[in-house]
Amino acid sequence: MSFNTLFMLTLFKKAELFDPESIGSKDILVGGKSILAISESIEPPKGVETTIIDCSGLRMIPGLIDSHVHITGGGGEGGPATRMPELEISMMIDGGVTTVVGCLGTDGITRTVDSVLMKVKSIRAKGMSAWMYTGAYQVPPPSITGDIARDIALIEEVIGVGEVAVSDHRSSVPTIQELAKLTAHARVAGMIGGKAGVVNIHMGDAHDPFRPLHEIVASSELKYRQFVPTHCNRNDYIFEDAKEYGKQGYVDITTSSYPYYMDEEIKPSKALKQLLDSGVPIEHITFTSDACGSLPGFDPETGKLVKIEMGYPESVLREIKEAVVEDGVPFGTAIRVATSNPATILKLQGKGFIRAGYDADILILDPGFNIIHLMANGVMVK
Repeated sequence: MSFNTLFMLTLFKKAELFDPESIGSKDILVGGKSILAISESIEPPKGVETTIIDCSGLRMIPGLIDSHVHITGGGGEGGPATRMPELEISMMIDGGVTTVVGCLGTDGITRTVDSVLMKVKSIRAKGMSAWMYTGAYQVPPPSITGDIARDIALIEEVIGVGEVAVSDHRSSVPTIQELAKLTAHARVAGMIGGKAGVVNIHMGDAHDPFRPLHEIVASSELKYRQFVPTHCNRNDYIFEDAKEYGKQGYVDITTSSYPYYMDEEIKPSKALKQLLDSGVPIEHITFTSDACGSLPGFDPETGKLVKIEMGYPESVLREIKEAVVEDGVPFGTAIRVATSNPATILKLQGKGFIRAGYDADILILDPGFNIIHLMANGVMVK
């Protein structure tokens, strides 16, 4: 085995490796931005500067993927004073997150998709990984090139469209036909551009919220895998529907809102356990934080905003921990919701797994789920 001596190597020794499946105790060699080798035992290559990190008693998992983040800030439902701030790199590091997918939300009017793209480029320039959705709540959606399909096909950072709001009083009330055409447009663009081409769907508080998606699938050639509905734990009735919907399509659980809406939300850790017990395949479930987006509360009679909070990326790891510790979900199963699952669903190349040739996004945890080390694209950031 020979290596370019122009870059330094990092050798993790005796880590309990989760790929995210349990692999056992392994040595992992990193060079540049990539994982070079994984073996029972690896000796430091001669003549190459190598940093050795003893991981005895520690777990190694892929860096977390938070695939629904308002990276340029969200909110604004209560006026200018309720606009949320942009994502900071420190927020990602605190949560063990090495990859984010950015989006607009309610405000596709004064916030622009162009600014999301530049924020993605900024995050990448600082050594982390980022992609984005074009569009916003509204249909027709705002775009960069004037056409969401051209955004997806031509702009490397754009992987789909969203978050498009349905079943919500803040939506543009799109018809089934409008949603179907938008979804088909994104799908073809994804095929042309080698992207996921999915539609990220904001699920609101209306009853029977999955009905538009069921109707589109029933009346067209489109499949459930073209949709990534989020906020599926926002109340008890949407969650009950999600237990059935998830057997056919993807279900995204929002992690950051639970502490603020305990009387309404299904706790994410418990939601994971219940979805699995209901027969939803683990491959269909993701956790996202909705970080830097607003977490508003509205009076159901007047529609007036009565409170607003903001979430953080660290909520994803917190709820994974509690799914394992409190709800008995196996560790290797729980971490899939923010590693291999979003990487596979969104076609994020090189992400979500710890394998030779993949990007060196590595999270080292102690038995208490405390972050000991975090590596992003081969660089130690914590």
